[in-house]
Amino acid sequence: MTAPTQIDLATAIRWPFHPTDSLQGDLHNIVSVSGGKDSTALLLLAIAQGAHNLRAVFADTGNEHELTLEYIDYLEQSTGVTIERRRADFSRQIARKREFIATKWRDQGVAESIVEAALQVLQPTGIPFLDLCLWKGRFPSRKAQFCTEELKRNVIIEQVMLPLMDGQNMIMSWQGVRRDESDVRRYLAECDEVGGGLYNYRPILKWDVAAVFESHRYMGIKPNPLYTLGAGRVGCMPCINCRKGELRDIAARWPEVIDRLEHWENLVGQTCKRQGATFFAGSNAKHQQGSIKEMSAQQIVDIANIRQAVEWSRTTRGGIQYDLIASDGEADATACSSAYGLCDSDWQPVKIEEAA
Repeated sequence: MTAPTQIDLATAIRWPFHPTDSLQGDLHNIVSVSGGKDSTALLLLAIAQGAHNLRAVFADTGNEHELTLEYIDYLEQSTGVTIERRRADFSRQIARKREFIATKWRDQGVAESIVEAALQVLQPTGIPFLDLCLWKGRFPSRKAQFCTEELKRNVIIEQVMLPLMDGQNMIMSWQGVRRDESDVRRYLAECDEVGGGLYNYRPILKWDVAAVFESHRYMGIKPNPLYTLGAGRVGCMPCINCRKGELRDIAARWPEVIDRLEHWENLVGQTCKRQGATFFAGSNAKHQQGSIKEMSAQQIVDIANIRQAVEWSRTTRGGIQYDLIASDGEADATACSSAYGLCDSDWQPVKIEEAA
């Protein structure tokens, strides 16, 4: 990583920020915290600027690494800001799906063995990510990324923001998105109105990644330790959009994660008529057998399941030959590895009083 960008959080943008001058009720600042670098920088910025009625909210998907959950606790203790834990509940949706399967599937002539298998596994587990997939009968994908909306966005809106929307209050939904992350985010506005007094607020939209980590250092906060263990993103473990090398590192450092995903694939696969589901989209399977259009569900599962995805992650470009250099690195799965230069010995958080 290049030398940290020197920033002054308290004057990073105009504050207090009001998208409108007509405020009849109270101003509420809701910061979404995931445990990742951007949302942490967002929280630290809100603290530095003395945001009024600040509430930090963590939407627990049930697919986070234990280190991320511990990091949320660390953030709460270090900043003194209470971080609310919220979870989605899909019990009603699963109950409705059970009723649909028990009646409609049988009316459609679906084999009784498939119906019984689906009804047996269709029970709420209390793990939001898994329950969502059981309800949908599939895992999310890049083209059907319903996980973010169902597990994070809707949870915070329904459980936190809607109770505040009385027609008079102003709710600022702080979002830790940055323009250099993707083309889609490049054209987002710093602030836009949703309606009912709710506004989306993106104060770090123009920040680069160096500024994000400098905000941690400036405020004396350590980054999520997963960033020193090869992780490029630390929300879900893994994310459906994780990189090839990241999947390889996950399998090497935390094989229990792969075991869990294999179990989830088996469960979710029983809740759909095709009797097959893979964590990573089958259409993205890296194999040498050509198109999957003519394959059966079982054939797709055989080439696209999580074990096969891990094997692919250990290969070079093209997925034919194993990457011997990368495989050698798996021997020391505890070694520090960071795409952001956090393993450098000179990267240390500082205290605010030291920077004054």
